[in-house]
Amino acid sequence: MSVKAKKAQKGRLEKKRIDLDLKQIDALLERAETGALEKGDYEIIKAMADCIVYLSQAVDEKAAKIKRLLRMIFGATTEKKQNVLPGVKKGDPDGADTSEKNQNGSSPDKPENEKKPNGHGRNGADDYPGAARVEVSHPDLKPGDPCPECKDGKLYKLSEPGVEIRIKGAAPLTAVVYELEKLRCNLCGILFTAPLPEAAGNKKYDASAAAMIAVLKYGSGFPFYRLAGLQANLGIPLPASTQWDIIKETSPLFKPVYQEMINQAAQGEVFFNDDTTMKVLELIKENQNKDPARKGMFTTGIVAITEERKIALFFTGRNHAGENMDKVLAHRQPGLATPIQMCDALDRNVPKEFKTILANCLIHGRRNFVDQTVSFPEECLFVIETLAEVYRFEAITKDQNMSAAERLQFHQANSGPLMDELHTWLCAQFDEKKVEPNSSLGSAIKYMLKRWDRLTAFLRIPGAPLDNNTCERALKKAILHRKNSLFFKTDNGAAAGDMFMSLIYTCELSGVNSLDYLTVLQDYSALAQTTPEALMPWNYRNTTLRLPKQG
Repeated sequence: MSVKAKKAQKGRLEKKRIDLDLKQIDALLERAETGALEKGDYEIIKAMADCIVYLSQAVDEKAAKIKRLLRMIFGATTEKKQNVLPGVKKGDPDGADTSEKNQNGSSPDKPENEKKPNGHGRNGADDYPGAARVEVSHPDLKPGDPCPECKDGKLYKLSEPGVEIRIKGAAPLTAVVYELEKLRCNLCGILFTAPLPEAAGNKKYDASAAAMIAVLKYGSGFPFYRLAGLQANLGIPLPASTQWDIIKETSPLFKPVYQEMINQAAQGEVFFNDDTTMKVLELIKENQNKDPARKGMFTTGIVAITEERKIALFFTGRNHAGENMDKVLAHRQPGLATPIQMCDALDRNVPKEFKTILANCLIHGRRNFVDQTVSFPEECLFVIETLAEVYRFEAITKDQNMSAAERLQFHQANSGPLMDELHTWLCAQFDEKKVEPNSSLGSAIKYMLKRWDRLTAFLRIPGAPLDNNTCERALKKAILHRKNSLFFKTDNGAAAGDMFMSLIYTCELSGVNSLDYLTVLQDYSALAQTTPEALMPWNYRNTTLRLPKQG
């Protein structure tokens, strides 16, 4: 219910206010029971009924607000049907799974004989791409030897070796202390010191150290002070101030690649974007000393899909998502087709200077009904089940690796009738006066009806996504940083965080080891300055395969 409607209803109740004591209420009930109502009893009963309706609506709205508040404080829990609606069994088809696995195409409706998803059971050797590989030869036998059992056959080497895995613990950053032998002449006193081995390098903190600090801080939300405490406890001190000095010193080496990443993202066919709040102490101090036009601070997440690659970008400051989209699209080559943009329904997410084909998030529309499940379970069940079927069809398009045109045709044939039925049902709730437009359920219905064209863009536009979950997953990087480190200290610190989060999360989207990638960028820093397009996460290994280190 809108604020204006609430005030109007409250005003009507105050005008009709009738003060009754318990004796008067008992007398009214007796008259109602005997059918001998007096003049004026109708006004009393109507006022009581209005009060009940008002209190009921207030309770419904409070329940929805409490749900949203809990989600803001403790984070969003799963919104699967069995967790938000009574009587729904686990395993029913559902469109609420926003996990990476669901978005990559696994069907929410899983048959009993389907193999268990990744993460259940033991990890095989192939699940350890970062582990060192050691070939162990048999101590007593070799290929060509006679069989020690049957004595007649000869041994040959199998292509698949036996595998055993051993895992050891170590500090995130380890150290080697080189004790250099010193010799002095007993006659002239000249001192001779053993030279450092070539493997020691010429820097105290090598490229892998800087990469590890960046991955822990901006990839895993590990604050500098927490890493400093861990390193000190493990006997390898690394003060927080030293960590920042290392990040600050190495940041210029990554900037050309980061800028190239922005340039390539700008050419994307589909964009996802959204904001989350962030604190920057330097900007907070400005707010206290000045009166800027905008005091809010945000981290914008933008994920661009170009040539089936995903590029993640982060921008922290006072700009909204739409303004940061304008900055990215300023690098777009002229003549390209208008890109598709997926975001929620806030106007601030839409760029002002560049045109996009706008689509809105179905999950945001669904979430409004999830918040009302306590008060309106039957109505919400219909909406949630309808969208679950749509997501089941979306999963099929991914399982079958359909092209954009095939996916569009499939959704039009299968999801189109479902969405038409849902639209008819939503309209009927108001047309047939089944739902009060100013109620909390009415607000959820109005949200979807107002944005219906954008919510159903996937039924008209090839490649249009259903939801903004791709960007919301990306923003978890910024949220993890906010949860653990609380804030950025300066604008420069925020810019460094944005750059490293962009590089690290793009590596994750590309299935690349981010620690290795950040290390290689430093080792080939000269190439990064001149040819950054050759050092993207998806091609850097092929580029550096036969080149000597240049850092």
